[in-house]
Amino acid sequence: MDVFSIGVLYIGSALLLLLSGIPIAFALGGVAVTFMFLFMPPSNIQIIAETLYGELNNFTLLAIPLFILMGSAVGKTNASMDLYEAMHRWFARLPGGLGVANVAGCSIFAAMCGSSPATCAAIGGMGIPEMRKRGYSAGLASGLIAAGGTLGILIPPSVTLIIYGIIVEQSIGKLFLAGVIPGFLLAFLFAVWVVIASLREKRRAHAGQGGEQAKEMLKNENFTWKERLETLPRMVPFLALIVLVMVALYGGFATPSEVAAVGAFGALALVVIVYRTYRWKDIKGILAGTARESCMIMMIIAMAFLFTYVMSYLHISQSATEWLVGLHLSKWSYLFWVNILLLVLGCFLPPVAIILMVTPVIMPGILAHGFDPIWFGIVMTINMEMGLITPPVGLNLFVINGIAPDIDFREIMWGVMPFIAIMALYILLLAVFPEIVMWLPERLLGS
Repeated sequence: MDVFSIGVLYIGSALLLLLSGIPIAFALGGVAVTFMFLFMPPSNIQIIAETLYGELNNFTLLAIPLFILMGSAVGKTNASMDLYEAMHRWFARLPGGLGVANVAGCSIFAAMCGSSPATCAAIGGMGIPEMRKRGYSAGLASGLIAAGGTLGILIPPSVTLIIYGIIVEQSIGKLFLAGVIPGFLLAFLFAVWVVIASLREKRRAHAGQGGEQAKEMLKNENFTWKERLETLPRMVPFLALIVLVMVALYGGFATPSEVAAVGAFGALALVVIVYRTYRWKDIKGILAGTARESCMIMMIIAMAFLFTYVMSYLHISQSATEWLVGLHLSKWSYLFWVNILLLVLGCFLPPVAIILMVTPVIMPGILAHGFDPIWFGIVMTINMEMGLITPPVGLNLFVINGIAPDIDFREIMWGVMPFIAIMALYILLLAVFPEIVMWLPERLLGS
């Protein structure tokens, strides 16, 4: 059997198992071990455990469970509720202020936890009912939370960027810096659309369209300065923690793993001091959630390393790279088709699986065409953000459907479409102006 046939069978088998619902780690590992038995010498099978240990024996990987612990400490307490309430009070005067508050809440919560589904669930559980109560359409309310939740894999700290950095051997700190401006600028564009959409819905309410619930948008909700300032004592400690983490990382005072440890310890200390979360049942929930998610991700990473090792040994990745380069596509044509590939895969697979499976194949072509791997990491992440809210298997869509089961799934899908369009145009903007991504890391860390 030639390399092409083996490659098609190998990738096809992995995709088939992934789409069948089998856990990612078992799908990738099962295919890899099967092909090792079929096409590789027995001696390679004997060193599976050694190979896995060697790949996971990486100090940088320690940042993943620690950042997850940081997010879990915040997500499993009332911190997310206080965050939402604070944003609501400060943005109430702005047209569509409640929607903008939810986008801002998603941005800040994403910066603390680095997880899209966690951001979606934490902010959406409170935000969607409140927005609908105040006249927002079900599509707009669910769509903006689903899209806002995707910011969790772009705004640092981001587990996705950590994994990408390890795979392509790039600085995690530089990737985190590169994600700051694009992340918050994308959040700003989301907020602009929310203002436009809410004004449109308010006009419909003035015209008597949209039913009784839509008329709630015509009511003004104002908060005094005293009511706004009341939210600061609980907000400031967590904002200070974010600043501490950023300064320690980007100031060169600590490695990503050390910063993650500081962030995890700080988050635990704050929830104990501010929210009195010191009972064993509360701490146990935080630690159990962290262990569960960390083990899942580390298992995926281990099996993906084995998957790519087999792919490389059988010359599948090398042949695919040679084929892509041999197409003689122009620089921008290559980038366009890579993004189409990522978008299609993002409709079916989670970001971690895409990074681990696809990056070794497309990265040589990306480098050959002169694209900066740091810049491409941000573009790839935004593309996978689109995948999280793109049918049929957009993970955030199902998270929203789970926390708001009364909203028809079709309404959720229509609600996210404007945000998908914004992300697609945003990738085009970053291609035209790569300085949006590269200015901050080059300014602080050099080229």
